[in-house]
Amino acid sequence: MLKLARSPLLCFSRGFARPHARVMSVRSPSTTTKRKMVQIGTHNGTFHCDEALGCYLLQKTDRFKDSELVRSRDQEVLKDLDIVIDVGGVYDPKLERYDHHQRGFTEVFGHGFVTKLSSAGLVYKHYGKEIVAAALGQPLDSPAVEITWLAVYKYFMEAVDGIDNGINQYESDKPARYVSNTNLSSRVGNLNPPWNGDQSEEASNAQFQKAMQLTGHEFTEALEYYSSSWLPARALVQEALEGRHKVDPSGQIIKLPVAGCPWKEHLAQLEEEQKLGDAIKFCLYEDTRAHTWRVQTVPVEPGSFRSRKPLPKAWMGLRDKELDAESGISGCVFVHASGFIGGNKTYEGTLEMAKQGLALP
Repeated sequence: MLKLARSPLLCFSRGFARPHARVMSVRSPSTTTKRKMVQIGTHNGTFHCDEALGCYLLQKTDRFKDSELVRSRDQEVLKDLDIVIDVGGVYDPKLERYDHHQRGFTEVFGHGFVTKLSSAGLVYKHYGKEIVAAALGQPLDSPAVEITWLAVYKYFMEAVDGIDNGINQYESDKPARYVSNTNLSSRVGNLNPPWNGDQSEEASNAQFQKAMQLTGHEFTEALEYYSSSWLPARALVQEALEGRHKVDPSGQIIKLPVAGCPWKEHLAQLEEEQKLGDAIKFCLYEDTRAHTWRVQTVPVEPGSFRSRKPLPKAWMGLRDKELDAESGISGCVFVHASGFIGGNKTYEGTLEMAKQGLALP
């Protein structure tokens, strides 16, 4: 059994730094010194992304910020610890036990998500909102905390749950078209000591610390992005929706006040909340670097390559004067070969491209 001292509390709003922890080796329960610190337990041996990330997240909470980490599969060691994740065969939040390997375990995150949780997902479900609230500097019941908490689960945490539980990303019996070994779970797996290397607990413990650093760093970046960049964009998309009839009477074209903000996920969510269906077909925004304007189609769903209404087929792949002649609109720059995006030198030109795009096949 090994004990690991906790790493410093990390929060990007208070100055993030990579965690570093000293390692203490404890050979048996009988030689363990009298416990003073709060202790987190997980299994020793081969580690995975979910328990490394779960331990990192726990040490970002008020209760476990000064905790030790104990790695063992010995139930006599684990039974007296303050919290245990990914080992023990029990899921009971009242007992602070968060395993997901036992028969009959079916817990999901809720809120429309159906992927079975790993130990990281369990920790995030019960403690993630506290972590998000601390990062945002807002109370737990803040709408911003709720939105960010759900976004980080959808776009970061759920993949960890799915991979750890062996759930296919796509519902298909066909073999994968390519191999991906660059996801976070694979990179954590690669940190385990090699089969022909040092197999000692000390070596495994040192590598587990690296896994916590890796998963924690990427979680921190995801949380910072969704709270500091992604979330503020929601208000801009909301304003664009409210002003869509001023852009065009059809109400099917929106105009964003700035370029580069993430708008597709917010548009889909706001349309659903406001029961608008798929009314919006085009989004206009200025490309400030090129000093031109863009007209972009709305995908059938965020992440999809299919558009609700592509730009006219006759324009696809054309540029400049050739596109001007075909469309009858001056100042055209291009239309992508797939018709999902086009450009014009002026706002008025892109608006006209969008209007014609509504009418033409």
